[in-house]
Amino acid sequence: MSVLATNAITDAAGGNTATINSYTPTESNMAGRNKIINGSMVFDQRNAGASGTASGYTVDRFAYYGSQASKGTWQQNAGSVTPPTGFKNYLGFTSSSAYSVLSTDLFEIYQLIEGLNCIDLAFGTASASSVTFSFWVRSSLTGTFGGSLANSAGDRAYPFSYTISSANTWEQKSITIAGDTTGTWLTTNGIGIQVRFGLGSGSTYTGTANAWGSTNAIQPTGSVSVVGTSGATFYITGVQLEAGSVTTPFEHRQYGQELALCQRYYEEITLLPNMASPAQCFSTTGARGGIRFVTTKRASPDIAASGTFILSRADGSSASGVSLSFSSNAQTLYFNASGATSLVAGHATNLTNGTLTAASEL
Repeated sequence: MSVLATNAITDAAGGNTATINSYTPTESNMAGRNKIINGSMVFDQRNAGASGTASGYTVDRFAYYGSQASKGTWQQNAGSVTPPTGFKNYLGFTSSSAYSVLSTDLFEIYQLIEGLNCIDLAFGTASASSVTFSFWVRSSLTGTFGGSLANSAGDRAYPFSYTISSANTWEQKSITIAGDTTGTWLTTNGIGIQVRFGLGSGSTYTGTANAWGSTNAIQPTGSVSVVGTSGATFYITGVQLEAGSVTTPFEHRQYGQELALCQRYYEEITLLPNMASPAQCFSTTGARGGIRFVTTKRASPDIAASGTFILSRADGSSASGVSLSFSSNAQTLYFNASGATSLVAGHATNLTNGTLTAASEL
């Protein structure tokens, strides 16, 4: 058993050492090192495992963009293959046709990392830290694939390459990238770093492999184009971006912790009869109330509603046909319900029978 003492750590093998059971704690291998959120593709709040073809968010924090419509389908656990050992989920893309990209085309899976989570990297300064990007990937194609890191403006990018050697086989990749000492890299609640997997890009969005450049390159010139082969598959999981030049094991955060990180950017609130939101009637037809978010949002979120909302009364009756309007800040959603009947001004009521979403994506 390892023992902690003043100015010393005694491990199970005996002796004072900074190494515990052959493992040396460092800044890069301690908890919180992974800049990627939902890198194991566990959470899919929007789609609940359903597939999609449009540009937009797939599993939590990962998005797809295609400059041409209907060139592929994305889905959590697409194709139902067995994930790598230690993982249960992955994000998959399947090409819908053999499409030849135009010069201005781009197809990608990406995550936008908040600038507040990138402060320690010091990109854009002489003290910029190297970063290591690692992930598991599986494709029906083989060859040299690519992706990139980029700043928020897309005027600084590092197109990286990696090789898939065996078709339909999970392979782990690791790329170490020297930190960018120039350019503007946000350390606010805006976009700090764009992390992108290329699925096919025209010459406007390609660049020199493994070098920083002043272009918006999605992937290196000559990379495999997944959208160029009908039925081609591309799956990823275990995505990690960390400071330093050492690849550490994937950081499996606690389930609730990872969910909370996702909910900073997107949260669903389901108002069931036994989980209603209290409100106060201000007239016979309307009521106002508020709902505290589970997690503080990145910024005041956009609110959307679905369902046939009801205001329930203290006597057990209810008022349907309710129309809602919203306002919000980073902590709370405020609603104004109107169009009800037979409410009593000053009395309490509950909003129920619907779903609200709060989106504060980058």
